[in-house]
Amino acid sequence: MGIGILAGGVVVAVLALIALFKLMWRVAEPNEALIISGSNHKMEGLGEGMGFRIVTGRGTLVLPGVQAVRKLSLDLNETQLQVECVTHQGIPLKVRGVVIFKVGDDFVSIANAARRFLDQQKLMSERVHIVFAGHLRAIVGGLTVEDMIRDREKLTGQARSACGTEMEKLGLIVDSLQIHEIEDPTGYIKNLAAPHAAAVQRDARIAQAEANRRATEAEQQAAARMSEATRDSEILQAGYQAERDQASAKARQAGPLAEAGARQEVVVQETGVAELEAHRKEQQLQADVRKPADAQAYETRTRAEAERDARISAAQAEAKETELASAARATATRLTGEAEAAAQQARGLAVAEATRAKGLAEAESIAARAAALAENQEAVVAQQLAEKWPEIVEAGASAFGNVDQMVLLNGADGMAEMFAKALTMGGTGLGLARQLLTNMSPGAPAAGAPSLNGAAAPPRTEPVPVGDDRE
Repeated sequence: MGIGILAGGVVVAVLALIALFKLMWRVAEPNEALIISGSNHKMEGLGEGMGFRIVTGRGTLVLPGVQAVRKLSLDLNETQLQVECVTHQGIPLKVRGVVIFKVGDDFVSIANAARRFLDQQKLMSERVHIVFAGHLRAIVGGLTVEDMIRDREKLTGQARSACGTEMEKLGLIVDSLQIHEIEDPTGYIKNLAAPHAAAVQRDARIAQAEANRRATEAEQQAAARMSEATRDSEILQAGYQAERDQASAKARQAGPLAEAGARQEVVVQETGVAELEAHRKEQQLQADVRKPADAQAYETRTRAEAERDARISAAQAEAKETELASAARATATRLTGEAEAAAQQARGLAVAEATRAKGLAEAESIAARAAALAENQEAVVAQQLAEKWPEIVEAGASAFGNVDQMVLLNGADGMAEMFAKALTMGGTGLGLARQLLTNMSPGAPAAGAPSLNGAAAPPRTEPVPVGDDRE
């Protein structure tokens, strides 16, 4: 039982100690400072015998009944500035702004603020307003309206510098000072801004017009590009359609073209066969007709020439013999010493006989030719045509002298037909020769009629009878 009482006493003592500790232990919050008064304390940066102790951010023991504990807020505070000022130009203005401040974090600032605002923390904003209002009036009085408008940072900096010392004495620091608005009851600022506003409006209108122009140009360019794209698309579509139509047309024409090509190949082959056949026929004609005909004509011409030469030689020999005989008779007459008249008559007779002999020889030659013509007219004509053949061919070819181009049909047959027509046109002399031969057939030609070679036949000469010696 004694142990239980002892244990109970210990527990009560412990509980009493805990309660006493909690009563004596004070903790400073992060945004506050504990001001403990009731004993002398020496703190760094503070004078001796200050009479209170400052605790921030930690706990401390406080003797109840001996020491008193109070709290000083370290939170931010603000005060609205509404100050009526007069500028260096004498223009009244109203300056509106805000000051954000707080108690400094160092023990000196806390001590200064505790001495001045510990029991009057709510009046802190009013005191700050009074301080800044006075300094703002002084600063604005040395500036012009233009300076305040153009350089508010200068106004703010001067205000903070002017209030810095006094705020430090109060244990306060300024976190921010902003000039929100400068009111002008007289309209000076408005009038001052009018030219600039007009210029701004002018520039704005110009900028708007320029923007509208650029927008219009951009729209036009976009429309042009759209039209160009549409045109290119239509051109491409038309090209594709044309290609499709062309492919379809080619497909439709493939059958007829193939058939036409086949027919063309057949025609080419048939043409080649026809040309070979014509060439074969031409060669056959050369072998079967032309060469035998040429040989026969040559043989006939050779025989006719031989017969003609023989007859001419015989006639010439006979004429020579007659001439020699006449000369001999004339010589005999001269030798007998006939009279001059008889000699002259003898010479006349000799001349007449010679002339008669020559006429007889030529008549016999003509008769021989007529007989040759009567016997073999074709041979004589062939001979004359052979002699005149180059002139006949030249006369036939002259019909084609002015022809630039000539198209021959039927291959070799067409060529043979063309040459036959040319020779026909050039051989018109063949009919004339045949007509002459017909006229010169049996029956003596008329006196003075043309011979076969175109010369006139000599007139018949009658021998002159030799008179008697009575003359």
